[in-house]
Amino acid sequence: MARLILVCKVSATVLLAALLTNSSNANRQKKARGSDDYPPLWDNVPDSLDGFVTIHNKTVINPWNYLDRMGMYKILLNVTAKYMNNFGPSNTGNVLWGLPLQHGWQFRTGRLADPSNVSSCGQQTGDLLCISTTSWWSCMNYYLATIPFLGAIEAGFFDEWPFEIEILPPEEHMDDFCYNTADCHILIPDTMAKWTTFFQDNPGIVNNFGRCELNPIVILTYISVPEAQFGVSWGNAVDFIAATHFPTNFNQTNVFQVYLPQRILLSSDKAPSIPDLSKAENWALIALDILYKGNKMTDGQLLNFWRRSMCSEKGREEGRYLLENVVSNPDLILPGIRKILLEFIKNHNCVTTDA
Repeated sequence: MARLILVCKVSATVLLAALLTNSSNANRQKKARGSDDYPPLWDNVPDSLDGFVTIHNKTVINPWNYLDRMGMYKILLNVTAKYMNNFGPSNTGNVLWGLPLQHGWQFRTGRLADPSNVSSCGQQTGDLLCISTTSWWSCMNYYLATIPFLGAIEAGFFDEWPFEIEILPPEEHMDDFCYNTADCHILIPDTMAKWTTFFQDNPGIVNNFGRCELNPIVILTYISVPEAQFGVSWGNAVDFIAATHFPTNFNQTNVFQVYLPQRILLSSDKAPSIPDLSKAENWALIALDILYKGNKMTDGQLLNFWRRSMCSEKGREEGRYLLENVVSNPDLILPGIRKILLEFIKNHNCVTTDA
């Protein structure tokens, strides 16, 4: 397979994740899905570095295993909890919740498995916890897990840990990723620097996290056209959502994710008439597509103007309201954005910098 081409950048504010055939596998799937709003298998995920294997004075983390990658998120939630006390009880107000919840949705809906079916990675007949390097979603998510974790390491959050922390590479496509602070500063310096700064400053007063965009040159070819279109349109929507300072805490992220399709889209799927998806999921696909095409037709200027319109809290509040409600009528998304832009031009009273 050709080399995966990764282009990573940081968005200023936040957004902001298998069907089995026999009875034993069905029980396995039920356990994986979980019974509450927490990510699948949350109770089995390591919550401290003690939960990982330490060999030859090295604590080893395998980000190509679902539990290990989710463990990095869980640890970050725990070590930043003291900064988030004022945001909600029991750490539910932590702004980092959007990351593990999105990753859990990806796992629950089968989006981390090998879409080429060349291997059994992540498949119901193979290792369900395996995360495939040929999955667009898993490769995009890799940097959303590893870079924040490395940023926390560089910021000194684990200085008291007596062992070296090692991030394992995958068996294939090793050159497409970075695994330590030095290499990641070379590969994606801006993203690495901003995550380190996030953890060096008081995380409780910053509502930022990094996002990585995956150039869909190679691995989007392994999935259906509707799933590929959803992937790129969701990536586009992240920028719009981020500009509104959407609160990616536990409750808000769970509310928002119900609109995302709860299975991989097939070649025959055509929103808004996908029968086994909810009306909200169908309309969300339409809304995301409209937003993506609108931004593409303007060569990205729609997003640029949107970001400028989000320079005030009033603008961000209107932006959040629009994006949270267009699923009931996707046709309102572009007129709604136009209205917000006109209001910004008419009452321009703040200065912005590009995200």
